[in-house]
Amino acid sequence: MSPADLDLQTESIASLGGRLASGTLSAVALAEHCLDRIERHDGAVNAIIELNPEALEIAAERDRERRAGQVRGPLHGLPIALKDNIDTADRMATSAGSLALAGSRARRDAHIVTRLREAGTVLLAKTNLSEWANYRSTRSSSGWSSRGGQTRNPYALDRTPGGSSSGSAVAVAAGFVVAAIGTETDGSIVTPAAMNSVVGIKPSLGLVSRSGIIPIAHSQDTAGAMARSVADAALVLAAVAGPDPADPATAVPPGETLASLETLDAGALRGARIGVVRNYCGFHDAVDGIVEAALAELAQAGAVIVDDLELPPANLIGPSESLVMASEFKDGLNRYLAGLGPEVQVRCLADLIDYNRSHAEQVMPHFQQELLQRAAATGSLNDAEYRQALAKARHLSRQVGIDALCRQEKLDALAAPTAGPPWLIDWLGGDSRRGGCACPAAVAGYPHVTVPAGYVQGLPIGLSFFSTAFRDAAVVRLAYAFEQATRVRQPPALDSMAASKPRSW
Repeated sequence: MSPADLDLQTESIASLGGRLASGTLSAVALAEHCLDRIERHDGAVNAIIELNPEALEIAAERDRERRAGQVRGPLHGLPIALKDNIDTADRMATSAGSLALAGSRARRDAHIVTRLREAGTVLLAKTNLSEWANYRSTRSSSGWSSRGGQTRNPYALDRTPGGSSSGSAVAVAAGFVVAAIGTETDGSIVTPAAMNSVVGIKPSLGLVSRSGIIPIAHSQDTAGAMARSVADAALVLAAVAGPDPADPATAVPPGETLASLETLDAGALRGARIGVVRNYCGFHDAVDGIVEAALAELAQAGAVIVDDLELPPANLIGPSESLVMASEFKDGLNRYLAGLGPEVQVRCLADLIDYNRSHAEQVMPHFQQELLQRAAATGSLNDAEYRQALAKARHLSRQVGIDALCRQEKLDALAAPTAGPPWLIDWLGGDSRRGGCACPAAVAGYPHVTVPAGYVQGLPIGLSFFSTAFRDAAVVRLAYAFEQATRVRQPPALDSMAASKPRSW
């Protein structure tokens, strides 16, 4: 069962399942292949923050189950990576990339981890991220954490991987795992997915439980799936989606979403009305060229293009969103930290700020903690200022935003470039963000899918599809049809990079 001929860049969940079913591949051999690839290449990209020491044992158990005729589903025996802000009740830590939580062991699995275990996956590793899911400083470097260091883009090692689900996107792009789980508050799934030429699905808020995930803002937080194809990402999302009594948001009925999430159709664009959000374009001429080519492909596939539309701009939504995030971060993080075990010294946001100050040389060598301090200065979630900001953010993103456009123009989805080309990593100046359409769907809590659309001088560009609440399956189907019509994704050339070197754990 040697996987000598195995290349995850050309395999899918379906093809791997077929090989496992036929006996030409085992879960153990597949996990070993992934671990070998991590050892050879993660020294260059630094996507993995911690390997699961139990991974091969889990894989062996999945093989035993398969031999006994107990196959749990399409993900049985497949290696998956998790962002390091997701609780796992095992020997791996859950730290959000912070040295303050480097020894923290979760008492129970996050709900989505329970779902992944039930689906038969092999939890291979945890991935690096922008520390505290990029909620620490206004001058942060995406993909950098005090515990994990700097994750790098496999298409150009001096370029950002995007954030905050940086390691998850890079692990998928580099072929370290079949798929990965990321989390998003505003852009943290779709932006790194686009910048690493993979598919990212940010679901509707309420489709996937957040219990056991280190929070930023409960009105926007969600976990989602990242994979090299829409079909694979949809299978992973279907595995983790569903109600959880510990997360009241999941009590919202998902309608037809779960039942049809895996029903994909390459002809789904025929007759679909796609609105082009022009005020979220125009930030880079080469990106605009890729968007125009993508729109031509959409039209060729039968879509009706409704052009020259506008949504409320991110800078209009931003002030309200910022207050909401700061207030909810303080409340949510205090609750999370208070529930940790005795091995953790920080029990609230104030403790974390003090820890960072006391360990500034290790924790803050490049940027500070302005966002943590801003959050600490907020009031309670009962304050009128917070409630007004939340109402305004939702009004702009939902009622006069995505809902209004989709209703007025009878749209199936909106489209725009996901983000600009990955910028140079800069620890002095921080991220150089330049355009992107994550904000409206993130603030609204609506589904958003990004698909590889092209390259600017070898750097990946993604095209986004987003729509109204719980239209997840419809948006996924449109993204799949676009992917099948274009098939532009090219894997990174990690094997030929001189900087690629073995990882030392």
